[in-house]
Amino acid sequence: MNTYGNPVLAKLPNHLRQYIIDQHYAHYTPIDQAVWRYVMRQNYNYLKDIAYYPYIPGLKKAGISIEHIPDLTEMNEHLQKIGWGAVTVDGFIPLVAFMEFQAYHVLVIAADIRQIDHIEYTPAPDIIHESSGHAPIIAEPDYAAYLSYFGEIGSKAMFSFQDFQLYEVIRELSILKEDGTASEERVQQVEDKLIYVQNNMGKPSEMALLSRLHWWTVEYGLIGTPDNPKIYGAGLLSSIGESVSCMRTNVKKIPYTIDAINYNYDITKPQPQLFVTPDFGQLLKVLNQFADGMAFRVGGKESVEKAIACKNVCTAVYSSGLQISGVFVESEPFQSLAYLQTEGPSALSYSNKELVGHSKEHHAVGYGSPVGRITNCSLPLEDCDDMRLASLGIIEGDSTSLLFESNIEVKGTIEHITRIRKKVIMITWSNCEVKNRSTGYIYFKPTWGPYNMGIGERVVSVYCGAADKNAYEQITLHANSKKIAPHYGKNMQRLHRLYQEIRNIREGTGSVKNLVDIWLNIRANYPEDWLCSLEILEILLNVKSNTKTANEIRRYLLDKAKKESKLSKLIADGLALLPH
Repeated sequence: MNTYGNPVLAKLPNHLRQYIIDQHYAHYTPIDQAVWRYVMRQNYNYLKDIAYYPYIPGLKKAGISIEHIPDLTEMNEHLQKIGWGAVTVDGFIPLVAFMEFQAYHVLVIAADIRQIDHIEYTPAPDIIHESSGHAPIIAEPDYAAYLSYFGEIGSKAMFSFQDFQLYEVIRELSILKEDGTASEERVQQVEDKLIYVQNNMGKPSEMALLSRLHWWTVEYGLIGTPDNPKIYGAGLLSSIGESVSCMRTNVKKIPYTIDAINYNYDITKPQPQLFVTPDFGQLLKVLNQFADGMAFRVGGKESVEKAIACKNVCTAVYSSGLQISGVFVESEPFQSLAYLQTEGPSALSYSNKELVGHSKEHHAVGYGSPVGRITNCSLPLEDCDDMRLASLGIIEGDSTSLLFESNIEVKGTIEHITRIRKKVIMITWSNCEVKNRSTGYIYFKPTWGPYNMGIGERVVSVYCGAADKNAYEQITLHANSKKIAPHYGKNMQRLHRLYQEIRNIREGTGSVKNLVDIWLNIRANYPEDWLCSLEILEILLNVKSNTKTANEIRRYLLDKAKKESKLSKLIADGLALLPH
């Protein structure tokens, strides 16, 4: 992985590095560069008055130029000065991974850029949205603190299997819509699939609700008052269409509170309402209000049930500090939490460091252990000293049995008692049997080998992911849908060369005299183009050359705007920025 000399990126764990791809800057075409320049010129002109004040200076602090697509090397040179970094990924990644990147102070930037047909808005993540939307506001310390804190909270959020299904279909639909070559039938099939998944999500998970708070703040947030709001959300800052339309009176402006979790969103459509925060302190207040009800702060049976529904690696933390990481499954039904059970590779940790001898290779088929107190002890087992343990018959080398209040019995020979920071976190048994004395259900048999019984009166926290993610080497969730690489025919390649020649002229390495021939070529061979013509007109007006051709191009563009309604605003906005 290329860290661009940025120490922030060097700290990323391996499971996040799996999402990162190379930028391949040379793959951006001259048309891509023109699209970037058009959008950024429009943004600069409009957002300087309506965006939250740090936006324009924030562009410079993030190493972003209006003239060319950002280079990750240049961005990281600037971002590391404010304690952040940036990496490129392949479109949508799972929200839990996106959140964790934020927690590490790393912006995730889609490597691709929208096609010219989607210049106003694209349903797929692209470098315009991710860099010009997210990066500039990072220079505001209070907002940067909120973003990273949101990442810390979000990386612990429990998601459901349905959440991942929704992510997969949204990613697939965004790829198809941005591609432009997909058939209407195929797009309709995926849209129908999206509707089906959305209608069968069940109760929203923590991640689903948290994603709404993220959407209404980080992506589509307004700041100020409902009567006089400013834009700070990246989705609005990067959309030259919606940054204008969102300020109209038909879009409701609602004061931002925890009630925002009740508003779902559709990424493919303009938002019917937006939320306005008076300051970034309100964002933190609402986030903490929501987090107080999350599994990582609540613990207990309900939180373990969320982990079971997740069907992915999660971590449960005992009150002793012992951390169990794995895919949690149902054990026997109890009214209260009495036994933890995982299946497949599982690991034990303490303070986010894997315990020696307790890797996922050691516990390759799963791990199980009781939760709660034993019947004849007034103290939680984790708080017992050697004398109290001895009075209970818990002595290394001796055979004994322990009966939990849940009626789970553990009997065998005690081989080792593990303490950390004066807490008993584990008792290792040999020739051990674990069963429910009421039902006869057997959890562990002597023939299975040593039994490493985790100690804890309660489960105080449950969160998504492994405790020691580097040691666990968690495999990331990847969608099946892949980006469709564009294919450019000879005619399109010639158009790219014309765009490049115009850029060379504007930057002083080409001859202005060639503009007339380029214009004649465009008019004759590329009647669908409008942006190239606009760039030619801009140069002619700036150098005050060939007024006849300039007037001809202006009339051509105005006529095209009248005939093609979808281009009318784009052309009018482009002409408005040109010298008269």
